[in-house]
Amino acid sequence: MNSNIGARTPTETLGPLLSDAQAEAMLDLCKHFGVYRQYAVETPSGHFCPELLQRHDTALNYLRTGGIAPADEPVEIHGARSSYFRAEYAYSADITMPGIEIFRDHTGLADAARRIHGRPVVVPAIVYANLMVPGQQLAVHTDVPEFRGANRKELPEWLLVVMHHSGLFDQWRMPIVTAVSYFGDAPGGEFVFWPDGPSCPAETFAAGHNSAIVTDTDSVFHGVAPVDDPAASPPSVLGAGLRWDAGAWTLTDADETTRRLGVDEVRISVSWKAYCFTDENERAAWETRSDDLSLEKILGMLLDDLRTRGMVDSRPESDTDLGLMLIDEYIGFPQTDKLAS
Repeated sequence: MNSNIGARTPTETLGPLLSDAQAEAMLDLCKHFGVYRQYAVETPSGHFCPELLQRHDTALNYLRTGGIAPADEPVEIHGARSSYFRAEYAYSADITMPGIEIFRDHTGLADAARRIHGRPVVVPAIVYANLMVPGQQLAVHTDVPEFRGANRKELPEWLLVVMHHSGLFDQWRMPIVTAVSYFGDAPGGEFVFWPDGPSCPAETFAAGHNSAIVTDTDSVFHGVAPVDDPAASPPSVLGAGLRWDAGAWTLTDADETTRRLGVDEVRISVSWKAYCFTDENERAAWETRSDDLSLEKILGMLLDDLRTRGMVDSRPESDTDLGLMLIDEYIGFPQTDKLAS
Protein backbone atom coordinates (compact mmCIF):
# COMPACT_ATOMS: atom_id res chain seq x y z
CA MET A 1 0.00 0.00 0.00
CA ASN A 2 1.13 3.55 -0.69
CA SER A 3 2.94 4.94 2.35
CA ASN A 4 1.15 8.27 1.83
CA ILE A 5 -2.16 6.65 2.79
CA GLY A 6 -1.05 5.66 6.29
CA ALA A 7 1.33 8.49 7.16
CA ARG A 8 0.43 11.63 9.11
CA THR A 9 -0.83 14.14 6.55
CA PRO A 10 -0.47 17.87 7.20
CA THR A 11 -3.78 19.67 7.61
CA GLU A 12 -4.55 23.38 7.97
CA THR A 13 -7.73 25.23 8.84
CA LEU A 14 -8.67 28.75 7.77
CA GLY A 15 -11.32 30.95 9.29
CA PRO A 16 -12.58 33.40 8.49
CA LEU A 17 -11.63 32.46 4.94
CA LEU A 18 -13.10 35.52 3.20
CA SER A 19 -14.32 38.92 4.30
CA ASP A 20 -17.93 39.04 5.48
CA ALA A 21 -19.02 40.64 2.22
CA GLN A 22 -17.14 38.09 0.11
CA ALA A 23 -18.60 35.20 2.12
CA GLU A 24 -22.12 36.50 1.53
CA ALA A 25 -21.31 36.88 -2.17
CA MET A 26 -20.16 33.23 -2.26
CA LEU A 27 -23.40 32.16 -0.61
CA ASP A 28 -25.40 34.10 -3.20
CA LEU A 29 -23.31 32.58 -5.98
CA CYS A 30 -24.13 29.08 -4.73
CA LYS A 31 -27.83 29.90 -4.57
CA HIS A 32 -28.00 31.25 -8.09
CA PHE A 33 -26.06 28.57 -9.94
CA GLY A 34 -29.18 26.83 -11.19
CA VAL A 35 -30.06 23.14 -10.76
CA TYR A 36 -27.73 20.90 -8.77
CA ARG A 37 -27.88 17.25 -9.83
CA GLN A 38 -27.06 14.15 -7.82
CA TYR A 39 -23.47 13.01 -8.08
CA ALA A 40 -24.56 9.37 -8.10
CA VAL A 41 -26.12 9.70 -11.57
CA GLU A 42 -22.88 10.76 -13.26
CA THR A 43 -21.92 8.33 -16.01
CA PRO A 44 -18.72 6.27 -16.03
CA SER A 45 -15.69 7.52 -17.95
CA GLY A 46 -13.98 5.51 -20.70
CA HIS A 47 -14.66 1.94 -21.75
CA PHE A 48 -13.05 -0.08 -18.95
CA CYS A 49 -15.63 -1.74 -16.67
CA PRO A 50 -18.52 0.60 -17.61
CA GLU A 51 -20.85 -1.61 -15.55
CA LEU A 52 -19.16 -0.47 -12.31
CA LEU A 53 -20.13 2.79 -10.61
CA GLN A 54 -17.72 5.71 -10.79
CA ARG A 55 -16.97 5.24 -7.09
CA HIS A 56 -17.71 1.55 -6.82
CA ASP A 57 -15.15 1.30 -4.03
CA THR A 58 -16.99 3.82 -1.86
CA ALA A 59 -20.41 2.35 -2.63
CA LEU A 60 -19.32 -1.16 -1.62
CA ASN A 61 -17.84 0.06 1.64
CA TYR A 62 -20.90 2.17 2.42
CA LEU A 63 -23.24 -0.77 1.90
CA ARG A 64 -21.05 -2.97 4.09
CA THR A 65 -20.77 -0.51 6.97
CA GLY A 66 -23.69 1.93 6.76
CA GLY A 67 -21.33 4.89 6.44
CA ILE A 68 -20.42 7.22 9.30
CA ALA A 69 -23.75 6.68 11.07
CA PRO A 70 -24.47 2.95 10.76
CA ALA A 71 -28.16 2.18 10.57
CA ASP A 72 -30.25 -0.89 9.83
CA GLU A 73 -31.85 0.49 6.68
CA PRO A 74 -32.66 -0.89 3.22
CA VAL A 75 -30.04 -0.54 0.50
CA GLU A 76 -32.09 2.07 -1.37
CA ILE A 77 -32.13 4.33 1.71
CA HIS A 78 -28.37 4.00 2.08
CA GLY A 79 -28.03 5.08 -1.54
CA ALA A 80 -30.32 8.07 -1.09
CA ARG A 81 -28.42 9.24 2.00
CA SER A 82 -25.16 9.43 0.06
CA SER A 83 -26.57 10.78 -3.23
CA TYR A 84 -25.65 14.38 -2.58
CA PHE A 85 -25.94 17.24 -5.09
CA ARG A 86 -23.00 18.61 -7.06
CA ALA A 87 -22.13 21.35 -9.53
CA GLU A 88 -18.82 22.28 -11.13
CA TYR A 89 -18.00 26.00 -10.98
CA ALA A 90 -14.61 25.94 -12.67
CA TYR A 91 -12.34 23.40 -14.35
CA SER A 92 -8.88 24.65 -15.30
CA ALA A 93 -9.45 27.90 -17.22
CA ASP A 94 -13.12 27.14 -17.93
CA ILE A 95 -15.46 29.14 -15.69
CA THR A 96 -19.00 27.77 -15.36
CA MET A 97 -20.05 30.22 -12.65
CA PRO A 98 -18.81 33.82 -13.16
CA GLY A 99 -17.64 35.36 -9.90
CA ILE A 100 -15.96 32.19 -8.63
CA GLU A 101 -12.55 33.66 -9.53
CA ILE A 102 -12.27 35.39 -6.15
CA PHE A 103 -12.38 31.94 -4.55
CA ARG A 104 -10.38 30.04 -7.19
CA ASP A 105 -7.50 32.54 -6.99
CA HIS A 106 -7.51 32.91 -3.19
CA THR A 107 -3.91 33.49 -2.06
CA GLY A 108 -4.50 31.99 1.40
CA LEU A 109 -5.56 28.68 -0.13
CA ALA A 110 -2.54 28.67 -2.44
CA ASP A 111 -0.17 29.39 0.47
CA ALA A 112 -1.68 26.54 2.49
CA ALA A 113 -1.28 24.21 -0.49
CA ARG A 114 2.42 25.07 -0.72
CA ARG A 115 2.90 24.15 2.92
CA ILE A 116 0.95 20.88 2.64
CA HIS A 117 3.07 19.39 -0.16
CA GLY A 118 6.19 21.57 0.15
CA ARG A 119 5.99 22.46 -3.54
CA PRO A 120 6.13 26.15 -4.51
CA VAL A 121 4.31 26.12 -7.87
CA VAL A 122 0.54 25.93 -7.23
CA VAL A 123 -1.98 25.88 -10.09
CA PRO A 124 -5.71 26.02 -9.16
CA ALA A 125 -7.49 23.28 -11.10
CA ILE A 126 -11.10 22.61 -10.06
CA VAL A 127 -13.80 24.34 -8.01
CA TYR A 128 -17.05 22.51 -7.32
CA ALA A 129 -19.88 22.55 -4.81
CA ASN A 130 -21.45 19.72 -2.82
CA LEU A 131 -24.91 20.35 -1.38
CA MET A 132 -26.59 18.04 1.13
CA VAL A 133 -30.12 18.04 2.44
CA PRO A 134 -31.28 16.81 5.89
CA GLY A 135 -30.53 13.13 6.42
CA GLN A 136 -27.73 12.97 3.87
CA GLN A 137 -24.08 12.20 4.54
CA LEU A 138 -20.94 11.66 2.49
CA ALA A 139 -19.59 8.12 2.53
CA VAL A 140 -16.03 7.57 3.77
CA HIS A 141 -13.57 7.73 0.89
CA THR A 142 -10.38 9.23 -0.46
CA ASP A 143 -10.73 11.67 -3.35
CA VAL A 144 -10.03 10.90 -6.99
CA PRO A 145 -6.32 11.45 -7.71
CA GLU A 146 -4.78 12.33 -11.04
CA PHE A 147 -1.73 11.07 -12.89
CA ARG A 148 0.03 12.16 -16.05
CA GLY A 149 -2.14 10.66 -18.79
CA ALA A 150 -4.76 9.34 -16.35
CA ASN A 151 -7.56 11.45 -14.90
CA ARG A 152 -11.30 11.35 -14.25
CA LYS A 153 -12.09 12.53 -17.76
CA GLU A 154 -10.44 9.41 -19.24
CA LEU A 155 -10.62 6.58 -16.69
CA PRO A 156 -13.09 5.29 -14.07
CA GLU A 157 -12.66 7.12 -10.79
CA TRP A 158 -12.36 3.93 -8.72
CA LEU A 159 -9.40 2.82 -10.89
CA LEU A 160 -7.56 6.09 -10.23
CA VAL A 161 -8.10 5.58 -6.49
CA VAL A 162 -6.74 2.02 -6.75
CA MET A 163 -3.67 3.37 -8.55
CA HIS A 164 -2.85 5.79 -5.74
CA HIS A 165 -3.50 3.31 -2.94
CA SER A 166 -1.29 0.73 -4.66
CA GLY A 167 1.75 3.02 -4.51
CA LEU A 168 2.86 1.78 -7.94
CA PHE A 169 2.33 5.02 -9.82
CA ASP A 170 3.88 7.67 -7.57
CA GLN A 171 6.30 8.90 -10.23
CA TRP A 172 3.34 9.86 -12.45
CA ARG A 173 1.11 11.22 -9.70
CA MET A 174 -0.04 14.82 -9.71
CA PRO A 175 0.25 16.08 -6.11
CA ILE A 176 -3.08 17.77 -5.41
CA VAL A 177 -4.23 19.74 -2.39
CA THR A 178 -7.92 20.19 -1.59
CA ALA A 179 -9.59 22.91 0.44
CA VAL A 180 -13.14 22.20 1.62
CA SER A 181 -14.92 25.43 2.56
CA TYR A 182 -18.33 26.07 4.07
CA PHE A 183 -20.96 28.74 3.57
CA GLY A 184 -24.23 28.97 5.48
CA ASP A 185 -25.33 27.62 8.84
CA ALA A 186 -26.86 24.21 8.24
CA PRO A 187 -26.61 22.05 11.39
CA GLY A 188 -24.47 18.91 11.42
CA GLY A 189 -22.47 17.84 8.38
CA GLU A 190 -19.09 17.83 10.16
CA PHE A 191 -16.01 16.92 8.11
CA VAL A 192 -14.76 13.59 9.51
CA PHE A 193 -11.21 12.59 8.56
CA TRP A 194 -8.38 10.20 9.38
CA PRO A 195 -5.15 12.29 9.15
CA ASP A 196 -3.02 9.54 10.76
CA GLY A 197 -4.27 6.78 8.49
CA PRO A 198 -7.25 4.41 8.39
CA SER A 199 -6.14 2.35 11.41
CA CYS A 200 -6.13 5.40 13.73
CA PRO A 201 -9.01 7.37 15.29
CA ALA A 202 -10.85 9.97 13.23
CA GLU A 203 -10.94 13.70 13.87
CA THR A 204 -13.73 16.15 13.07
CA PHE A 205 -13.93 19.71 11.74
CA ALA A 206 -17.17 21.64 12.20
CA ALA A 207 -18.78 22.93 9.01
CA GLY A 208 -18.87 26.55 10.19
CA HIS A 209 -19.77 29.42 7.89
CA ASN A 210 -16.81 31.00 6.06
CA SER A 211 -14.25 28.41 7.18
CA ALA A 212 -12.10 25.87 5.36
CA ILE A 213 -9.97 22.79 5.97
CA VAL A 214 -7.01 22.14 3.66
CA THR A 215 -5.26 18.78 3.22
CA ASP A 216 -4.35 16.03 0.75
CA THR A 217 -7.77 14.42 0.43
CA ASP A 218 -6.42 11.98 -2.18
CA SER A 219 -4.50 10.33 0.67
CA VAL A 220 -6.66 11.10 3.72
CA PHE A 221 -9.84 9.10 4.24
CA HIS A 222 -12.72 11.42 5.02
CA GLY A 223 -16.49 11.76 4.95
CA VAL A 224 -19.35 13.93 6.13
CA ALA A 225 -21.48 13.22 9.20
CA PRO A 226 -25.27 13.36 8.71
CA VAL A 227 -26.76 16.79 8.04
CA ASP A 228 -29.35 17.96 10.57
CA ASP A 229 -31.49 15.02 11.74
CA PRO A 230 -29.80 11.68 10.86
CA ALA A 231 -33.24 10.07 10.66
CA ALA A 232 -34.61 12.60 8.15
CA SER A 233 -35.83 11.20 4.84
CA PRO A 234 -33.47 12.06 1.94
CA PRO A 235 -34.67 12.23 -1.69
CA SER A 236 -35.74 8.69 -2.52
CA VAL A 237 -35.41 8.68 -6.30
CA LEU A 238 -32.19 9.11 -8.25
CA GLY A 239 -32.43 11.99 -10.67
CA ALA A 240 -33.59 14.56 -8.15
CA GLY A 241 -32.66 18.21 -8.59
CA LEU A 242 -32.02 20.97 -6.06
CA ARG A 243 -32.27 24.68 -6.82
CA TRP A 244 -32.77 28.03 -5.09
CA ASP A 245 -36.16 29.48 -5.89
CA ALA A 246 -38.08 32.40 -4.36
CA GLY A 247 -36.18 32.49 -1.09
CA ALA A 248 -35.91 28.74 -0.41
CA TRP A 249 -34.28 25.58 -1.69
CA THR A 250 -36.61 23.47 -3.83
CA LEU A 251 -35.94 19.74 -3.96
CA THR A 252 -37.62 17.97 -6.87
CA ASP A 253 -37.55 14.18 -7.14
CA ALA A 254 -37.48 12.43 -10.49
CA ASP A 255 -41.22 11.83 -10.11
CA GLU A 256 -41.75 15.62 -9.77
CA THR A 257 -42.50 15.49 -6.04
CA THR A 258 -41.23 18.71 -4.49
CA ARG A 259 -40.11 19.82 -1.03
CA ARG A 260 -39.21 23.28 0.17
CA LEU A 261 -36.16 23.65 2.42
CA GLY A 262 -35.04 26.72 4.33
CA VAL A 263 -31.76 28.49 3.71
CA ASP A 264 -30.15 26.82 6.75
CA GLU A 265 -31.41 23.32 6.02
CA VAL A 266 -28.99 22.72 3.14
CA ARG A 267 -25.29 22.18 3.85
CA ILE A 268 -23.15 23.98 1.29
CA SER A 269 -19.48 23.17 0.80
CA VAL A 270 -17.26 24.48 -1.98
CA SER A 271 -14.13 22.49 -2.76
CA TRP A 272 -10.96 23.92 -4.28
CA LYS A 273 -8.33 21.66 -5.83
CA ALA A 274 -4.89 22.71 -7.01
CA TYR A 275 -1.91 20.98 -8.62
CA CYS A 276 1.39 21.41 -6.78
CA PHE A 277 4.70 21.29 -8.67
CA THR A 278 8.31 21.32 -7.50
CA ASP A 279 9.31 23.68 -10.30
CA GLU A 280 8.36 24.91 -13.76
CA ASN A 281 10.05 21.93 -15.43
CA GLU A 282 7.73 19.54 -13.60
CA ARG A 283 4.79 21.71 -14.57
CA ALA A 284 5.93 21.67 -18.20
CA ALA A 285 6.08 17.85 -18.21
CA TRP A 286 2.43 17.81 -17.16
CA GLU A 287 1.35 20.44 -19.69
CA THR A 288 3.17 18.79 -22.62
CA ARG A 289 1.90 15.32 -21.61
CA SER A 290 5.36 13.79 -21.76
CA ASP A 291 5.77 10.35 -20.14
CA ASP A 292 2.01 9.81 -19.93
CA LEU A 293 0.45 6.59 -18.67
CA SER A 294 -1.87 4.46 -20.81
CA LEU A 295 -4.64 2.10 -19.66
CA GLU A 296 -2.64 -0.84 -21.02
CA LYS A 297 0.41 0.11 -18.96
CA ILE A 298 -1.67 0.76 -15.83
CA LEU A 299 -3.39 -2.64 -15.97
CA GLY A 300 -0.14 -4.38 -16.81
CA MET A 301 1.60 -2.93 -13.74
CA LEU A 302 -1.33 -3.78 -11.47
CA LEU A 303 -1.52 -7.36 -12.79
CA ASP A 304 2.23 -7.82 -12.30
CA ASP A 305 1.81 -6.68 -8.69
CA LEU A 306 -1.14 -9.03 -8.16
CA ARG A 307 1.00 -11.92 -9.41
CA THR A 308 3.77 -10.92 -7.01
CA ARG A 309 1.23 -10.94 -4.18
CA GLY A 310 0.05 -14.42 -5.20
CA MET A 311 -3.43 -13.17 -6.05
CA VAL A 312 -3.52 -14.29 -9.71
CA ASP A 313 -1.63 -16.46 -12.17
CA SER A 314 -3.18 -14.79 -15.21
CA ARG A 315 -5.60 -12.02 -15.99
CA PRO A 316 -9.17 -12.73 -14.79
CA GLU A 317 -11.58 -13.68 -17.56
CA SER A 318 -13.71 -10.56 -17.16
CA ASP A 319 -12.77 -6.94 -16.61
CA THR A 320 -15.46 -6.74 -13.93
CA ASP A 321 -13.81 -9.54 -11.93
CA LEU A 322 -10.48 -7.76 -12.30
CA GLY A 323 -11.94 -4.43 -11.21
CA LEU A 324 -13.58 -5.87 -8.10
CA MET A 325 -10.35 -7.70 -7.22
CA LEU A 326 -8.33 -4.47 -7.52
CA ILE A 327 -10.74 -2.57 -5.27
CA ASP A 328 -10.72 -5.30 -2.64
CA GLU A 329 -6.95 -5.79 -2.68
CA TYR A 330 -5.70 -2.20 -2.63
CA ILE A 331 -8.24 0.01 -0.84
CA GLY A 332 -8.34 -0.52 2.94
CA PHE A 333 -11.09 1.59 4.50
CA PRO A 334 -11.07 2.76 8.12
CA GLN A 335 -13.49 1.45 10.71
CA THR A 336 -16.27 4.01 11.08
CA ASP A 337 -16.61 3.30 14.79
CA LYS A 338 -13.28 5.08 15.33
CA LEU A 339 -14.89 8.54 15.28
CA ALA A 340 -13.47 11.23 17.54
CA SER A 341 -15.66 11.85 20.57
